Amino acid sequence: MTGSGPQFMSVLSGSDSCVNASHGCAIGWPKQSSSATSDIRNCTTSPPFLPPTVTDTSAQLNALRQRMQFYNISAYIVPATDAHMSEYIAERDARLAWISGFTGSAGTGVVTTKKAALWTDSRYWTQAERQMDCNWELQKIVWTDSIGEWLLQEIPAGENIGLDPFLFSIDLWNSYARVLQGSSRTLVPIEDNLVDLVWGSQRPPLPTSEIYLLPETFTGSTWQEKVSGIRSQMEQHSRSPTAVLLSALEETAWLFNLRGDDISYNPVFYSYALLTTSDISLFVDRNRLSAEALQSLSAQCPGPLCVQVEEYDQVRASVQAYAQGDVQVWIGTEYTTYGLYGVIPQDKLVESSYSPVMTTKAVKNAKEQALLKAAHVRDAVAMIQYLLWLEKNVPKGSVDEFSGARYVDKLRREKEHCRGASFETISASGLNAALAHYSPSNVSSRKLSVDEMYLSDSGGQYLDGTTDITRTVHWGEPSPFQKEAYTRVLMGNIDLARLVFPSETSGRVVEAFARRALWEVGLNYGHGTGHGIGNFLSVHEWPVGFQSNNVPLVKGMFTSIEPGYYQEGEFGIRIEDVALVVEAQTKHGAGEKAHLTFEVVSLVPYDRNLIDISFLSEDQIQYLNTYYETIRQRVGPELQRRQLEEEYEWLRRNTQPFSRGTLVATSLGTLAITSLVSTLLPDRQA
Repeated sequence: MTGSGPQFMSVLSGSDSCVNASHGCAIGWPKQSSSATSDIRNCTTSPPFLPPTVTDTSAQLNALRQRMQFYNISAYIVPATDAHMSEYIAERDARLAWISGFTGSAGTGVVTTKKAALWTDSRYWTQAERQMDCNWELQKIVWTDSIGEWLLQEIPAGENIGLDPFLFSIDLWNSYARVLQGSSRTLVPIEDNLVDLVWGSQRPPLPTSEIYLLPETFTGSTWQEKVSGIRSQMEQHSRSPTAVLLSALEETAWLFNLRGDDISYNPVFYSYALLTTSDISLFVDRNRLSAEALQSLSAQCPGPLCVQVEEYDQVRASVQAYAQGDVQVWIGTEYTTYGLYGVIPQDKLVESSYSPVMTTKAVKNAKEQALLKAAHVRDAVAMIQYLLWLEKNVPKGSVDEFSGARYVDKLRREKEHCRGASFETISASGLNAALAHYSPSNVSSRKLSVDEMYLSDSGGQYLDGTTDITRTVHWGEPSPFQKEAYTRVLMGNIDLARLVFPSETSGRVVEAFARRALWEVGLNYGHGTGHGIGNFLSVHEWPVGFQSNNVPLVKGMFTSIEPGYYQEGEFGIRIEDVALVVEAQTKHGAGEKAHLTFEVVSLVPYDRNLIDISFLSEDQIQYLNTYYETIRQRVGPELQRRQLEEEYEWLRRNTQPFSRGTLVATSLGTLAITSLVSTLLPDRQA
């Protein structure tokens, strides 16, 4: 699944390019066909055309503007995140969705006394046009600079621009301040969130579900070992920090081996932590901790491995009090909000983009690697069951996007250790697949057809690991262009997966290998190429990936590899696998640090019907055959153990090795295309 998260905020600050996390630069795709425009708003007609998916926001905006007048501000900025810079948020934090109607996971809204505008990236442009009424403008340039320039045009000099300091990271706050510097317009932090005040009693309540201890079987280390490791990093740091402040929800969940369900699809819970050289404070609703969790946290009290549980809303006061002493507080600027940052004196701050917990969590130890691999075997069984079910039922006309999504989710839930989906399943047929983050509903859902391509992007949350996989299929006769586009996407997936590179290489350096086969013929895709993935945590786990604000790749990291191609208004293709960074077997050594490569742990075959083998090099074919042999060896026995004989035969059929002999029956049309490509690309391997 293409990801955003806090890196989207970095993109809004103008720190990244169009192929990075924003997915937000148009790449000259064809204009949307008329068949795809009947369900989006048209604000140029009188009266405006508004589809039934639109939310009327007039009352919300009027109420918000009254509050703005009371606080003497002329504009109010509303982000699509929470106080922990989460990509996925709880319903009570969906402020942008409530005020605008737009429910995408990435975006920024600005409300002035007369206008309202939304900035989001290309994944969500169509969704925004389907959900927003004509009170809102859609802005398609997603940098903070563009928001700042818009504010400079709309807000007169001498007036104030308000925002909630607990919803903006340090970096993003500074980006806005830099754009507005010297303009006689002032950024005003308002701790009372104005949307919350307007939302009032209708705002969803705080969660009350249990926060539980993850069984030792499913953890890579005890929480005491993890704390000791972080303290060792503090000692080794040149600034000798005396404390680490943890703000991201997955940081506290991972560090203490605790899980919750405060946010859909993410087993996390509202919390902060302050880890010092001698004390540990966990800021959380104590009443929600299970007896087992409380016992684990207090087992070694008193002492340096004793966790003091404090109230969630006391974090700011506690950090402020701690910062009065002779201390140095280590923070990760990507996840720490300006509201917390402001209570720590500048001379007592130790800043890095990510906290040591975030970077340590990203590198899985041997046990964590084995757990994630095991989860992917069970996940492959669910996906193979689903693909076989589709193959049998789509020709009957009995499957639509929504029923398909529900069925694959059901198959996963039946698997051992599964706790549900890892994100809202993307089940997209035909033109809907051209929307990278399309998800169907029971009110608007296309029938799956043998005449259209179908894209399924889904994943599961298992106690031993999180999964995320995308497969694109066609059950009929795909066009030559569809086959070429699919094959080139597959080539990009293979080329990156088999790449050998030095340790600590930035993912940004190697990302182009996933695009090269598309670039050669003038194609591209507008989203990132991959993201990290957790052990029963976030499906988009930072800071791993292929973008400029990701950390260098090292052995033990997991990342997705997911190139794609989207023909707007017609079809979409994405092929996504999760891969482990492993040591490469090279002919010659290169110093002390070994070279690295990827081991794909997703174990589901690609659609043979869409592969034009004439485009593949011998090395790519060999890679594909080796991968298929791995699938047979790892997933085949699991299918047999479960007595899924029909699925086992499907697996055998769909993992038969490819060879050049496959080309014997190739049509003249395909041969002509191959000849043309060979002429244009003479260095392509025969």
